Amino acid sequence: MIEIRNLEKSFHTASGTIVALKNIDLTINDGEIFGIIGLSGAGKSTLVRCINLLEKPTAGEVIVDGQDLMTLPKRALLKMRRSIGMIFQGFNLLEQRTVLGNVCYPLEIDGWKRADAKERAVELLELVGLADRQKAYPSQLSGGQKQRVAIARALATNPRYLLCDEATSALDPNNTAQILELLKRINRELGVTIVIITHEMKVIDKICDRVAVIDKSEIAEVGDVAEIFTAPKSEIAKELIFPDSLAVKSVTGGKKLRIVFNGEASTLPVISNLVLECQVPVNILFADTKDFDGRAYGQMIIQLPDDDRKAERVIAYLNNKKISYLREE
Repeated sequence: MIEIRNLEKSFHTASGTIVALKNIDLTINDGEIFGIIGLSGAGKSTLVRCINLLEKPTAGEVIVDGQDLMTLPKRALLKMRRSIGMIFQGFNLLEQRTVLGNVCYPLEIDGWKRADAKERAVELLELVGLADRQKAYPSQLSGGQKQRVAIARALATNPRYLLCDEATSALDPNNTAQILELLKRINRELGVTIVIITHEMKVIDKICDRVAVIDKSEIAEVGDVAEIFTAPKSEIAKELIFPDSLAVKSVTGGKKLRIVFNGEASTLPVISNLVLECQVPVNILFADTKDFDGRAYGQMIIQLPDDDRKAERVIAYLNNKKISYLREE
């Protein structure tokens, strides 16, 4: 388990002090995939680097498996870091080393015998689907392949935790999907707890169990992904999850409702049934729904008639059918 308590991080520059993080309290449970999302400059990358003390916090506690990393002497901290792997947006591979050499590198530093290090590296390259690229150099690989090498390298010392700092931001959609599936497999089969830093809601939606939303150096809200996606409380979460809000607000006339689909059967004609039963026309302003194994997830914004009685008829129908919705300002 990773516990972050009252964490703060400031940078002192010639133009003054910059507060990157303040009042950060988080608990990341063993075995989960935990997402941290925010806009650029919100502090999310600084936060993930504080977890393994690549950035030393100005104040607070970073407790991993019951040990406060802030209090550990250098040698003990280096030992603890073996249990915390990390991958980066830019891959950070050694260009002069082969794929096999890159994965062997942390094992060599850790004092492994060459034969044992090679055996472990080959095993990991098979796991990430690059067993046939051992002798290739990073310049001969695609972006997705480079990230697979980085993942294999991060797993070399058999870590309990894997920190991913914008690990898919430099990849195209196809490679992004493949890397996320690989991370899910690593979490499921190896039991590695994964922390993902991203600014992309689709990454959180695809892979994470829980998510923390960070805004202006502070945690705005934390919760299960389904909970926050269907009913975000903070303004920044609403902005990230419902990016259409400004366009919708520009539509004048009529009340607006955001209908939330959180697992209903995708074959149910919700809007058609509403119109037929209520005998009220509604205008669909925005829709973003997905079908997962026959269940519908997503959102739809509808505009109700100006007539208050007709609008209330629609709301009564939604309440009666237990269909989740939010009133739009």
